[in-house]
Amino acid sequence: MASNGSRPVIGLTTYLEQSQCGVWDVRASFLPEVYLTAVNRAGGTAVLMPPQPADLEAARDLVSRLDGLLLPGGKDVDPARYGQTPHETTDEPRRDRDSLEDYLLTAAIEANLPLLGICRGAQILNVHQGGNLVQHLPEVIGHDHYQKGGGTFTTMDVVVDEGTHLSRIVGDRVAGAQMYHHQAIDTVGRDVVVSARTADGVIEGIELTTVDFGIAVQWHPEETIDSDPRLFDALIEAAHHYRSRS
Repeated sequence: MASNGSRPVIGLTTYLEQSQCGVWDVRASFLPEVYLTAVNRAGGTAVLMPPQPADLEAARDLVSRLDGLLLPGGKDVDPARYGQTPHETTDEPRRDRDSLEDYLLTAAIEANLPLLGICRGAQILNVHQGGNLVQHLPEVIGHDHYQKGGGTFTTMDVVVDEGTHLSRIVGDRVAGAQMYHHQAIDTVGRDVVVSARTADGVIEGIELTTVDFGIAVQWHPEETIDSDPRLFDALIEAAHHYRSRS
């Protein structure tokens, strides 16, 4: 059993960036509060896991203490992980975070731990499974609507494939999904199926077929938790089930 309390424990990976707070200007681990709020409102306890040196055994130890795993948004995944050179628009890699999340995914999949990926989280899951990414989406689709910049989300409707786990949670469509990504999933990895796309064909949802709950979306459901908390509710429900059988 991962924990004994009534609220499932959800591990969330974090940023590690240069940050300012008062007189301090230092590298710091942080995550936008909206992710924590989403987990808390759904009935879970959020535990933050910053980038740090790790190996598979350390990741297994971390996973053994969790009831669920959430991989949130952040900087672009290192293209070297899927055999490409960086595009000029690709972020400077955060290899420490890539490494930790890769180990955590291996351990979580081994343990059948419920996992939810959001934006970068969907991308690192696909790369972990041997897939690759479109490094700069505007070059493929001819517009920048998925990421206008300036920290402002844009909205698009997402069509969900019938019969997928995602469809059982959100139905056949997500209206007004909040978008902020200039990269996207290209070739899907092993044991990964596409569960959602936009009208212009961009992959917005994937699922891992080898676990009971392994869902990742490219849009940002944490930005609409007041009106649609269903993905987080589903994660916490899966975490309850996971705990009960552990």
